[in-house]
Amino acid sequence: MPILLALPRLPLAAAVPATDRPAGLMARETASDADLMRWSAAGDRAAFAVLVERHGERALRIALRVLGDPAEAEEVAQEALLRAWQAAGRFDPSRAQVTTWLHRIVLNLAIDRTRRRASAPQAGEAALAALPDPASGPEAAAVEAEERAALAAALAQLPARQRAAIALAYEEGLSGAEAAAVLDVSERALEGLLRRARLMLRRLLTP
Repeated sequence: MPILLALPRLPLAAAVPATDRPAGLMARETASDADLMRWSAAGDRAAFAVLVERHGERALRIALRVLGDPAEAEEVAQEALLRAWQAAGRFDPSRAQVTTWLHRIVLNLAIDRTRRRASAPQAGEAALAALPDPASGPEAAAVEAEERAALAAALAQLPARQRAAIALAYEEGLSGAEAAAVLDVSERALEGLLRRARLMLRRLLTP
């Protein structure tokens, strides 16, 4: 089932200047992310809605992988989108892609929340339980369920940044450079996060 994320309730903004206004909906649908962000900075809610449609689902998935709780993940994703709208005028396309910038906001909010909540050790189980399973027989399904539960419990014990690195590099399929940019670390530091995560998972999952 696809994840749907509604456009957050945005504060009022000034109208888009005529010289900077897209010709219509088609112009927005085919515009680059950078142009949509520029129009959003000028107050174009429709342009920002296209950005939400393009990238909101992944933002929600990333938050879900880190937090493990769908309700919390939706709150974080909505807050991240609202902050992106409010900070659209400060976005610099020469320094980062829109997706990198947005996903960094999501991750920072999600990681901050894991540090504040008392139930952090349980993070990850609900997210993994929501992943689709291939069709299988009863015995195979039971084995898969047991393996998923073990993996969920192991992932839940990882630090939030390691869970985030795994989500970006393995589940979302980002390149090393892209995942490192979202986490605001070097590629070497990302490799270190992934290596430590794999080692810890191996220790936890080895009988």
